[in-house]
Amino acid sequence: MSEESLPEGSARVHLIANSDTWIEGEAVRQLQATARLSGMRLCIGMPDLHPGKGHPIGAAMVTGGVVYPHLVGGDIGCGMGLWQTDLKQKKAKRDKWTERLRGLEESWDGDTADWLAGFGVTAAEHDQALGTIGGGNHFAELQQVEVVTDPAAFAALGLSAEWLMLLVHSGSRGLGESILRGHTRVRGAQPLTVGTAECTEYLADHDRAVRWGVANRALIAHRFAEQLAAQTEAILDVCHNSVTPTALCGGGFLHRKGAAPADQGPVVIPGSRGALSYLVVPTLGAAPGSGGPAAGMPGEQSALSLAHGAGRKWKRSETRARLSERYRPHMLLETALKSRVICEDKDLLYEEAPQAYKDIDSIVAALVQAGLCRVIASFRPVITYKTRSGVG
Repeated sequence: MSEESLPEGSARVHLIANSDTWIEGEAVRQLQATARLSGMRLCIGMPDLHPGKGHPIGAAMVTGGVVYPHLVGGDIGCGMGLWQTDLKQKKAKRDKWTERLRGLEESWDGDTADWLAGFGVTAAEHDQALGTIGGGNHFAELQQVEVVTDPAAFAALGLSAEWLMLLVHSGSRGLGESILRGHTRVRGAQPLTVGTAECTEYLADHDRAVRWGVANRALIAHRFAEQLAAQTEAILDVCHNSVTPTALCGGGFLHRKGAAPADQGPVVIPGSRGALSYLVVPTLGAAPGSGGPAAGMPGEQSALSLAHGAGRKWKRSETRARLSERYRPHMLLETALKSRVICEDKDLLYEEAPQAYKDIDSIVAALVQAGLCRVIASFRPVITYKTRSGVG
């Protein structure tokens, strides 16, 4: 395993990768630029690193004395939730269930205030979007267990290969975006100084959006399962867009932008809708000889983080042009793994095609070889729900 050390700015910079990891040069440039921001102490690029709007996605960053709202972005609290259903894997009805599933882009007709209260969140504007998936790379996906690599760890989570799983990827919808706009309207990309009223206000708003995102994923899972007359059991929920206090680098704030936490238990790292997803348990130990400027210090080799998915290989703006001559829309509604895709937005159907993403196997392999996690099991997609009409 070899890891590439990047030129240092004002912060230590480290890229977790191996010889099979493809990372676009622009993403590396953005990571280096982020390391030069005032107050930055540590920048870690994950194997799924790819370019964002000025700063990369797939990165974890530690600051001292300041917080950068724009590094977290507008989808505060975005993350992955996993549920085990009581739908038997051997009795999966792909076509019947694909026809039955609908309406997850429409407002829920239940009591949103009561649902939010169960997650410690007070009702406010944007709650009409609660229980909806949203656009972009968000999804709700029914999955079957492919391979169990660590039977003991799998059983300890209460999991059984007999049942289908439900993975939900969504965030705080319009709430997070409104928080970002509110705190950058005056200051732009300037940092907030820890201890000031404006920083305290942002962090309180941020924490509410994180809890809202957890409630949103749970409601999506509830609505999905209800349409299939299924029961669910929550297994995990992890957020990959956040900023939290940390003891790393002498103390400060850990910003994650498309980086899953490695200090909160098991994590699901999804591939594209046409690839496997991996259930992993963080190990946090640096592999012998892994090198890198942050290696050898517990947690700082990875900023206590893991990759959050496969990471984009192609920009959204170019994906349809690359694929439309080879694939008609209906051809993208079934994957090479024979799973079904529910997506009636043609642009989104192309933009989120499996070909637009990196190889998830290489992403997970880089993390394992760096000594950062071990694989518990892999999951194969059965039905991926994006949207019936529009993206909400």
